[in-house]
Amino acid sequence: MTPHLPAATLLLIACSLVAEGVSASQAVLPIGSASADGILSWKPEKFVGETRYVLDPDAGRPAVRADSVASASGLVREIDVDLEATPVLRWSWKVGNLLEGIDETRKSGDDYPARVYVVFSDGRWWDPRPLSLSYVWSSTQARGSSWPNAYTDRVVMVAVRDATAPLGAWVEERRNVREDIREHFGKEVGSVKAVAIMTDTDNSGQRATAWYGDITFVAE
Repeated sequence: MTPHLPAATLLLIACSLVAEGVSASQAVLPIGSASADGILSWKPEKFVGETRYVLDPDAGRPAVRADSVASASGLVREIDVDLEATPVLRWSWKVGNLLEGIDETRKSGDDYPARVYVVFSDGRWWDPRPLSLSYVWSSTQARGSSWPNAYTDRVVMVAVRDATAPLGAWVEERRNVREDIREHFGKEVGSVKAVAIMTDTDNSGQRATAWYGDITFVAE
């Protein structure tokens, strides 16, 4: 069984890493820029092998390139995000290829050329394990579909892009995280505790390349 990001994020929380906050008056909260002191400075989480993350300006556009070869590792930033003030997550990404012959709903196919996690707590002191939304560029599932993660029911996968999206082209995304949590978990959550990116192909043993741009939370 391959561990996945939420468990590692729980470990970070248990280790009491210092989180950064945002006041309710802020309308824009930068999470990570495509720069050496931005996304590349986030905490690495390695599971199987190591996905390589490097700066790779794309036609003059800042970008973090991810290359996975049968590997699973991500970059995590712990930060308190007030979802009342800034509920909308914005980011840009592109992928170079999709994965072939996999079933993303099963452990053997739980691989994605690109994904962005948001991690949160439902506030129950007796169950401190985090919950996560994983926004994915899916190779097999239709855009707009969702399903439980193959390893844990505390993560819901949401296909933001699918196989019909153009490869090698930048796409801008915008998701109301507060509404997505309400829809997929049936919970009212006031804050996000961490954000992460991951390109992984450990279960299928394939290769994948993706690029990530700036990540920001904004008001409605």
